[in-house]
Amino acid sequence: MKYFVKLVVVTFSLLFCTYAYSEQKIAYMDMKYILNNSKAGKNAQDYLKKKFEDNQKKLADIEKGLKKEESDLLAQKSILDAGEYKKKTDELRKKVVKYQKQRRNLLDDVAKLRAKAKDQLIAKVDPILLKYTKDNSITLVINRQAVLLSVEEANITAAIVKILDKELPSLNLK
Repeated sequence: MKYFVKLVVVTFSLLFCTYAYSEQKIAYMDMKYILNNSKAGKNAQDYLKKKFEDNQKKLADIEKGLKKEESDLLAQKSILDAGEYKKKTDELRKKVVKYQKQRRNLLDDVAKLRAKAKDQLIAKVDPILLKYTKDNSITLVINRQAVLLSVEEANITAAIVKILDKELPSLNLK
């Protein structure tokens, strides 16, 4: 009985005497929006798109030349002897393999540039985000994709984009 009374007294004192002295401020941001709509992100996308289109034009010209060479070779099939025809088809296959390798390399280069741009932007957003959270007493920032429902005042995306645009107007991808 003596322990029961002590347990009840301790339990009630803990229940009634606990107060929360701090308020946690939680915010969210849309990282995808920041990467796509900041000035630096838009400039990087435009640069990558232009580079990709230029590469596609070069590759289309090479491919057109290879197709013409193939059709010319097929037209000459009856004229050429078997050894000469085989030699020319082997040369054409080597050119096609070289073209495919060049195409793969150009696509890989664009993918690497895209990854580099993303890494540079994220590296620049991190210190901005740390300073913003410290200045505004925010204890937790969550990515927009993880938020089911929230008030719009908790969205700090626009503020981060505005600061990022001032501090990093463009990326150096060249």
